[in-house]
Amino acid sequence: MKSRIEAVLLDLGGVVVEIVGADRMLEWCPSLPDLATLWTRWLASPAVRDYETGRTSREAFGQRVVEEFGLAVDGATFLAEFATWPRRMFEGAPALLDDLARRFRVASLSNTNELHWERFEREWALPARFHANFPSYAVGRLKPDADYFEHVLDALGLAPAQALFVDDHPLNVAAAGRVGLVARRAIGPQGVRAVLAELGLGGAPAPAAGTAP
Repeated sequence: MKSRIEAVLLDLGGVVVEIVGADRMLEWCPSLPDLATLWTRWLASPAVRDYETGRTSREAFGQRVVEEFGLAVDGATFLAEFATWPRRMFEGAPALLDDLARRFRVASLSNTNELHWERFEREWALPARFHANFPSYAVGRLKPDADYFEHVLDALGLAPAQALFVDDHPLNVAAAGRVGLVARRAIGPQGVRAVLAELGLGGAPAPAAGTAP
């Protein structure tokens, strides 16, 4: 495995960036029974797919989400809350990305939008930590669709087996595996390090608590 992997492709939300907001969505939409149902519906939502592939404005997205999910708030209130969903980089994420960048080509593969991407750039300079970035709103494709992964592989000039993909959502991991990527589920930097160890890809030990922002 070690000799085959040339690139590590990381999801952002849930892997590099802590995402909050799900509890508020469940509060605003009592018809959603649990987090798993919320995220399954979110990935399939026409409003979300249009916004996170750059096909609609944030204002239209906010209104459509309210209507689609039957939220008990207006579009502006939802958008104000939605803007805060990326809370912070996980502790240990900067050190992990630095470790990976010394040994692999590292790319971000994220279902995201211009509102959140602005925060990633402005507050954490996150895109600069990767050799390449594939935010869904800019490439016009989304996980878990096969053409998203195919686009990334083509852009990087990689065969599927040369890339390790790590995501926190099982649907995305399964989809990447069907395309032929080495795909694993993990949550946070420690989860990524565990995946690297499992595959014999080594890596520096995690930093001591409190050393990351």
